Amino acid sequence: MPPLLLPAPRSFRPIRGTCSAPTRITTHATQLPPQAYRLELDADGVRIDCSDATGERHARATLAQLVAQGAPCCVIEDAPAFARRGVMLDISRCRVPTMAELEALVATLAGWKINHLELYVEHTVAYREHRAAWEGWDPLTHDEIRTLDRSCAAHGIALVANQNTLGHLEQWFAHPQYAAMAEIAPGQSWDFGGIVSKTGPFSLCPSDPRALPFITGLLDELLPLFSAAQVNLGCDEAYDLGQGRSQELVATRGRAAVYLDWVASVCAVARRHGKRPAFWADIALEHPEALDRLPDDLLCLCWGYEPDAPFARWVRQVRAAGREAWVCPGTSCWLGWSGRTAERRANLLAAAEQGLAEGATGYLATAWGDDGHRQSWPVTLHALAEAAHRAWSGTAAYNPRAAWKKTALGPWLDRFGDIDRELRLISGKNGGVLRNRSALFADLHKPWRDPAPGSAADFEACADALDALAEDLPVYGGQVADELIHAGRMARLAAEAGWLKRHAPDDQVARRVMRDELTALTEEHRRLWLKRARPGGLERSCGRYQRIGESLDVG
Repeated sequence: MPPLLLPAPRSFRPIRGTCSAPTRITTHATQLPPQAYRLELDADGVRIDCSDATGERHARATLAQLVAQGAPCCVIEDAPAFARRGVMLDISRCRVPTMAELEALVATLAGWKINHLELYVEHTVAYREHRAAWEGWDPLTHDEIRTLDRSCAAHGIALVANQNTLGHLEQWFAHPQYAAMAEIAPGQSWDFGGIVSKTGPFSLCPSDPRALPFITGLLDELLPLFSAAQVNLGCDEAYDLGQGRSQELVATRGRAAVYLDWVASVCAVARRHGKRPAFWADIALEHPEALDRLPDDLLCLCWGYEPDAPFARWVRQVRAAGREAWVCPGTSCWLGWSGRTAERRANLLAAAEQGLAEGATGYLATAWGDDGHRQSWPVTLHALAEAAHRAWSGTAAYNPRAAWKKTALGPWLDRFGDIDRELRLISGKNGGVLRNRSALFADLHKPWRDPAPGSAADFEACADALDALAEDLPVYGGQVADELIHAGRMARLAAEAGWLKRHAPDDQVARRVMRDELTALTEEHRRLWLKRARPGGLERSCGRYQRIGESLDVG
C-alpha cells in the first residue's frame, strides 16, 4: 500500500528494496520546472533532483512524511498544479491566534507545500493612531507581524498583508470619529445584495474627503511590515455604495465607475510601497463590461464558497479583460461546529478543476470566522488540509486519512461535517439548499417561535447520529479530543433544541436544563479558546451564546 502523502504527489512508484531511516541525502540540479522535484529513496539513501531551492524544500517536505511512515523505497515525481497556493485565515471576527499558534500553523502549511498566507484584518492590527479601534481586541503588533514575516520566509511562505479598505469596517464605525466617514448612517437600513437587510455603517463613503487619507495612513503603516511584494486590499461586498451618502454620485456616474475609481485610488497607494495590489473581485464581476477599466497590475481574486460557484465564468471574464485571476474557494468551516463536508469538497474541487481549465494562476483557500469565530480548530485544519491538496494536486483523488497522524480521524471529521446534510438541503430560502452555514447552527440562532424548516424527527435523527459519532471518536485525550468533544456537544445541544422547538416548545423544565447545559458549554468555549487564541474578543464571542440562553428563559 502506498504511503498517505499530503498533498498527493503527481507520480508515485514503489521500487524493490528496504530502507532504514535515510542518513545520506544528495541533491542534484536538473532542468525540471520551478518548484518541481524528483525524489528517489532506496537502500543507498535519498536522491533529490530539482532546479531550484523551492523544489528541494518540497522534496524534503515529502521525505519527512515518508520517513514518518517507515521510509518505503520509491520514486516520486512531482510538481504543483498552481504556482501560488494560499491560505487566508480570518483574525478579525473575535479570534486572534496566539503567536505560538500562528508559528505552528506556518510550519504545518509549509509541510503541505502552501507558499502564500494572508491574515485577514479589519481592526486587529495595533495601528499607532487608532487605539480606539483595536483596544480590547488583542491585535497583532508591529513586532509580531515582523516576526511572523521572518518565520514565513524561512519556511518558503510569503506572508501577504490583507487589510480591507472599503467595506466590512463595522468595528471601526462603532466609534463616532470613524462612523462619520461611512456610507450608511447609524440606524439606517440598507439592502445587502438582495440577501438580507442590514442596519448601520458598513463601507466607507468613497466621496468623503477624509476616507482616502484614512486608508492611506493605514497602508503607509502596515505595508512596510511585510516583505512580500503583494497586498490584498479587500473591497468586497460593498453593496451599500449608492444607498447612503454617495447616492447622488452613483446616480450620476454609475455604481461601477464610483467603485472602480476607489479601487484605483487604493491600488495607487499600495503601488507606492512597491506592492502589487490584489482585491476580491465580486463587485467588479457584477459589472463585467467595466473589467477592462481595472488597473493593469491588479490581481483579481474570484471567490465563491458553494459547489455551484461559477469559477470558470469568472476567470474567463477576468482573463478576457487582460487581467490575472486566482480562484478562492472556501473551507466551509464557519457558522457551525462541524463544518460542511459535501459543500467543502465540491467547492474545493470545482475551484481547482475550473481554475486550471481557464488559466487561473493561484488558488487561495479561505477560512472565515463569522459570528464570533466559534468553530473548532481541528475542523478548520481538516478543511485546510484538503485545500492544500487541491492547490498542489489539482483534481487528483483526495484521501482524508492523509491529514492526520491518527488516520481514522479524517473520515470521522468528514462524517461529522455531514451530520446535518439532509437538513441543509431543505433549510435555505424558500425551502431550498442552505448556504454558508450548517443547519443546526442556523436553527439554534433563530427565534424560538420561528424555527427553520425541518421536522422534530429530522432533528432527533441528527441527535442520534451525533451520539453514535461521539462513541466512535478515534482520539482519546488531548486538546484535539477536547475541542471535538466540545464541538459535538454544541451540535448535539442544537439538535436537541431543534427537536424541542418543534415537539414541546413550552416545556419550561426542558428549556431550563438546556440553558444550564449551554452555560456549561460556554465556559468550556472560554477554556478551549484560551488554549489557542488571545483573550480579546472572547467575551464578544460568548455573547452569542448568552443571547441564546436568554431566549430559553423567555416563556
